[in-house]
Amino acid sequence: MEQTLELYIINASYLLAAILFILGLKGLSHPRKAVRGNMLGAIAILIAIVATLVDHNVILKDTWEILLVGFAVGGLIGVILAIKVEMTSMPELVALFNGFGGLASVLVAGGALLKAVGDGQGGDLQITISTTASGLIGAITLLGSLMAFGKLYGFKFIPDKAVRYPGEQIVKLLLLIGSIVLGVLIVQHPENMTYYWMLVGAGSLLGILLVIAIGGADMPVVITLLNSYSGIAAAATGFVLSNNVLIVAGSLVGASGIILTKLMCVAMNRSLSNVLFGGFGAVADTSSADEVYGDKIKPVTADDVAIFLDTAQKVVIVPGYGMAVGQAQHAVKDLTHLLEENNIEVNFAIHPVAGRMPGHMNVLLAEVDIPYEQLLEMDDVNATLAQVDVAIVLGANDVVNPDARREDSAIAGMPIIDVDKANTVIVIKRSLSPGFAGIPNPLFAMDNAYMFFSDGKKAILAIVAAIKELG
Repeated sequence: MEQTLELYIINASYLLAAILFILGLKGLSHPRKAVRGNMLGAIAILIAIVATLVDHNVILKDTWEILLVGFAVGGLIGVILAIKVEMTSMPELVALFNGFGGLASVLVAGGALLKAVGDGQGGDLQITISTTASGLIGAITLLGSLMAFGKLYGFKFIPDKAVRYPGEQIVKLLLLIGSIVLGVLIVQHPENMTYYWMLVGAGSLLGILLVIAIGGADMPVVITLLNSYSGIAAAATGFVLSNNVLIVAGSLVGASGIILTKLMCVAMNRSLSNVLFGGFGAVADTSSADEVYGDKIKPVTADDVAIFLDTAQKVVIVPGYGMAVGQAQHAVKDLTHLLEENNIEVNFAIHPVAGRMPGHMNVLLAEVDIPYEQLLEMDDVNATLAQVDVAIVLGANDVVNPDARREDSAIAGMPIIDVDKANTVIVIKRSLSPGFAGIPNPLFAMDNAYMFFSDGKKAILAIVAAIKELG
């Protein structure tokens, strides 16, 4: 009777954890509820871990000291990261977390297979097939995430641009086929752990090749995809361990990651197959910058921008990766407050793939307490841009490129923010360098567009100072 009651409590704990996981994901769908959603997810993980330890009598064994040390070390690392890591470095941190999830799946699945063989259960198809899936997907996630981290962080030995070579898709296909063959061998000969580690090696190489073929500026899609991979690997590990809550949690992460990846692909006008096989990120052949810009570029100073803003009633700011690199979000907040004090309506136009991860701009602006109501999604802001007096493009490029409306363009069909429809457009960039698509932006040469060549933070601070002097 006591064992039955304990089993009921454990299963109820698993069910509660699964419900909290779902509520946590739902909370993450909106910035206002994101903190609560994140907390619910953390509580769910804690409940699932404790229930699993009790279920397998781990706490009562001599290993509880090791577990306590693990909790302490992991908690300390988490606190340090939360305090030390800047908001601008969140994409790199997310990539690392995805990699750690893949590593955990590889090690846990391998250890479980070794134990199963020792217990005489190596022939169990659920264990061997799940171990194969967990090891392969986990290894792809681990090395793919580390490669993404390297691109985002800017390691010199990891190129930011897409690395392409003849026959690259054939190489990836051969690696995938080889991995499947190794998976069959694991099922047939589970006692031979060499096959498992060979599978992990093949998956690791495949992860590197998949991500290295994608340009660093395309990381929003890559990060969501790797996040999905980590969830799928965790779900497979759940089948290895026969742990229902791990299956549920991994499936939720995997499914939500795939959905978000699809949304990112739509926002960049790419197909999922392009992402899976590294079929995008290369520089496109196009007209030269001289042909597009000619003598049409009109440079301005901070004083000029201040005059434009002095007569404005509605202003829209379009943040991009340049804002993140320049860490200009605090200066942007100061500009926003200054304009609002002058009775100017200020909103922000957020493109789904602006920055280096989904929601990157939202995170940076939330850091400086910009109200959520002022962060407008692309479709909502596009409907109002014709009534906007001044649009300030801060470090964005392809997401405001009107060439996306041309059928023969390299970014044809890509949804963009229609800033060219505003009365006046101020583009803040350090140069006329192209974005991830590698093509010039005709917006810069339009009659209503002006270029303020400067670092994002320095430019905004200069504009703030000029407005104060003007007023």
